[in-house]
Amino acid sequence: MEPTHIEHIGIAVESLEEAIPFYEKTFGLKCYSVEEVKDQKVKTAFFKVGQTKIELLESTDPEGPIGKFLEKKGQGVHHIAFAVKDLPARLEELEQKDVKLIDRTPRKGAEGLNIAFLHPKSTFGVLTELCEEPVK
Repeated sequence: MEPTHIEHIGIAVESLEEAIPFYEKTFGLKCYSVEEVKDQKVKTAFFKVGQTKIELLESTDPEGPIGKFLEKKGQGVHHIAFAVKDLPARLEELEQKDVKLIDRTPRKGAEGLNIAFLHPKSTFGVLTELCEEPVK
């Protein structure tokens, strides 16, 4: 598997309303998209830094994945996402290499990307997301 680039770094925050102005004022970044991903119980905000994005993640439900993360660990880096080609094949390849998958098949994520997560137990404690642009 050869990722094409780091797609984004996900950062869990308590409040997008507080975090967005910080990133805009402190780093001079522009939030270009705010989106709710209902099935993941999260609201996201995106910033572009070169080819890489910063994704801020605010929980919309304390029982959702970001809500649980915030309760356990507090605000901070949640995951790193790599862009790949042919995501289903990459997941199959990783499973054959005994990498523990959270998602065996891709699902829809923010910005319309197809996504799948790898379990941190297989990635040295780092929640890892693989992303692929949908075929148009």
